Formats: sequence, C-alpha cells, structure tokens
Amino acid sequence: MSLPAFNMRELIEAGVHFGHKTKRWNPRMAPFIYGVRNDIHIIDLGKTVPMLHAALSAVRDTIAKNGRILFVGTKRQATDPIAEAARRCGQYYINRRWLGGLLTNWNTIQVSIKTLRKIEEQLIQPNVGFTKKELLSMQRQRDKLEASLGGIKDMGGRPDLLFIIDTNKEEIAVKEAQKLGIPIVAIIDSNCTVDGITYPIPGNDDSTRAIHLYCRLISDAVIDGIQQSMAATAEDLGAREDVAEILAVEIPAETEQKAAASAKEEKGEDDSKRRGGRGRRGGAAKKPPMVQVKKGPPGKKRE
Repeated sequence: MSLPAFNMRELIEAGVHFGHKTKRWNPRMAPFIYGVRNDIHIIDLGKTVPMLHAALSAVRDTIAKNGRILFVGTKRQATDPIAEAARRCGQYYINRRWLGGLLTNWNTIQVSIKTLRKIEEQLIQPNVGFTKKELLSMQRQRDKLEASLGGIKDMGGRPDLLFIIDTNKEEIAVKEAQKLGIPIVAIIDSNCTVDGITYPIPGNDDSTRAIHLYCRLISDAVIDGIQQSMAATAEDLGAREDVAEILAVEIPAETEQKAAASAKEEKGEDDSKRRGGRGRRGGAAKKPPMVQVKKGPPGKKRE
C-alpha cells in the first residue's frame, strides 16, 4: 500500500515553514531552521519532508499490526481537526484537556469511563425515575466526562502510538508516553524540542491550515494501514492448509439457514401441489366428462 501523497508546494501553501519569532526559539531546533525573515524563523522543509514521510510510515506500520493511535491536540486551532481526523479513520482522540495520569494511571481512567457509560444508559431510558434536579446534575456530569473522555471511551487500553500537536502544551502527555515507552509522532515548532520524540516533524503547529494538513495525512496513513492489515489477513487465510476446516467452522450457521430455507420452499411447493389436486371437501377432484365420437365406415357419408 502506498503512503499518502504530499509535496513541498502543499506544505508551503499551508504555512508549514513559518516558525515563531526569533526571541521565542529553542536553540535545540537550530538544525531544522533554514533562516530568518522579518524576525521569524523559517523551518527547513527539505528536512521536514523526509521526517514526515518516516512518521507516516510508522503510523501505517502500527495500524497494520492492529495497533491503536491516540490523536492529541487541545489547543483551540487543533480541537476540531483532531476529532474529525480520528473519527474519519476510526481511532481515538483527546481534544479538550489532558487528564493527568491518563496513560500512567489507566485503571482510574477506566473507572471514570464506566461512570460515563452508566450515566448515558440511565439518561437513555424513558422512565428513569429521577427528579428534574437529579437529571440536570447527571446531564452536566455526562457532558463534563464526555468532553474529557468521549474520544477514548472505546479505546479499551493504552494506545500503541501518540500523534501530538504542540509538545509544549501537551508536555504531560509527552512525559507519560516516554515513561511507558510509547512511541510519539509530534509536530515540532521552532520553540519546541525534539528530545524524547520518536518521530519529530518540524513544522508550524499554530496554523489552522497546517494542522488540517497534518491530520489529513495521518488519518490517510491509518486508513492505508487498515487496508494493509486486511490484505495480509486475507493472504494468510488463503495460504493455510486447513482453510477448508476454518471455513467449515466459521460458516455453519449460514449453511444451516440456507438448507432450512430450501427445504421449507420444497415443502411449500409439495403442499401446494397436494392442495391443488384435491376438491373443496378434501375428496378427489372430478374428472371432466369424456365425449366419444363414433366413426362410420370409410367412404360413407353421414346422414
């Protein structure tokens, strides 16, 4: 499967090459800075392109191995793009606030997720038996938990890779992932650092167009990984010697249903034939009267 296509022109049009003002830069980003223009650092896109390609390859390979990716971006510009990209490719996201211990204290987070599910089930029921004040309180608690945990309530465990926008703002998420050894794909602006980031992508992390571009490329890489995983699964199944036994075990219900349906149709046809050959009272149907015509001797006309 091919990785998502992008070129230098798309990066320039999205403003990926614009960094922060020179007085706000991080000296550890010096190798990735091309120059200065109007007191603003210009990021070297010649280094961004291969690093972005490596990050997309890592995302695709993780998904191809049935991994999970967590999109993280809580700044205002990234809130909607992060959620849309994660939903588009069937992954998980945090776009409101990073809860301390979300990765390192996953058991406690699971308790909050169970509470959210319980409240949702109670509010769905038509006759819940609560007062208006209690319902209002439950709705507020539901909305609060949904904003913090709505994007990860179906994750089922720790992610296998993090995609982060603005590592300075998501410093806690970076530290937790580093502590657990979870790989990180992150957008690194001129005021950030590449230390501890597995797959850094030098680029602008404030531009809305740039964030939309990053999210689209990452979600496309996830979709490619899903397709690659499905193709590998189909090949492995066809190459197995016991594929007939597997199919026989996996599709017994469908076979039985088809056999039962065909038997039912045959039985219905037989019953209709039997009903059609009988009279109103169940007796044998009367045959039409036979008319016999007598023939005279040949050559003699009938009078």
